[in-house]
Amino acid sequence: MRRTTALACLSAAALAALPGCKTKHLSFTGELKYGTNAEENYQAGVDLLKDKTYPEAEKFFEYVKTKYPFSKFAPLAELRIADSKFAQESYPEAIEAYKQFVQLHPNHEEVDYAEFRQGLAHFKDAPSHFALFPPAYEKDQRQLQRASEALTKFLEKRPDSKYAPEARKVLEQANSRLAEHEWYVAEFYFKRKRWAGAVGRYEALVDKYPGSKHEAEALMKLAQAAAAMDEKFRARTALQKLIVKHPQDPRRPEAEKRLAELR
Repeated sequence: MRRTTALACLSAAALAALPGCKTKHLSFTGELKYGTNAEENYQAGVDLLKDKTYPEAEKFFEYVKTKYPFSKFAPLAELRIADSKFAQESYPEAIEAYKQFVQLHPNHEEVDYAEFRQGLAHFKDAPSHFALFPPAYEKDQRQLQRASEALTKFLEKRPDSKYAPEARKVLEQANSRLAEHEWYVAEFYFKRKRWAGAVGRYEALVDKYPGSKHEAEALMKLAQAAAAMDEKFRARTALQKLIVKHPQDPRRPEAEKRLAELR
């Protein structure tokens, strides 16, 4: 009897220590306290999501989807499940969930949110710099590329969305990292005098990511590599672009000299 009483006291103490929303929506044994309608259950899931109680939050959202499939809260529950996956850094699952939401609810008032978050999830899933590993520009760039494509498409389609400013910032970061990768590979080829590879990568850097911090130097080295291949037109084009786009760059006099020699 004493043991039972002690366990009950411990359970009560543990329950009292839980945040308010947990005690409101979960019993002391961990069972979910389902509400009487779609809105109550959806809000319970939102409360638990904010509290980072992700598994329980998702159960409430799944309940809304199953029990009230035709209510306005059913698609919102789908979206919050995607948010839960995102918050747990399960980015591939989040990407798929946001993608499905867009496909199933193309006219929903929050579809722009889902489109933006899909691109953001790709960005978050991309390799990042870490002291114990190679720099990000040496790693697989597929997720960054997908992030760039998704965010570019989003901004073209919804330039006035309230998520557009943040999307532009993330897109700029993604493209900056992709430009670093192109620069890294171009330099690899250039240093080994593999001119065709260098030309292709420098051109990709300049064309795909205009305005990058490497642009002026990439144009100069592109001209050098193209000239080494006797590709005079490509060399001249690169030098002309450097002179026009970067008139104050210290490489301009050298670019003008080389351009004159190539005519």
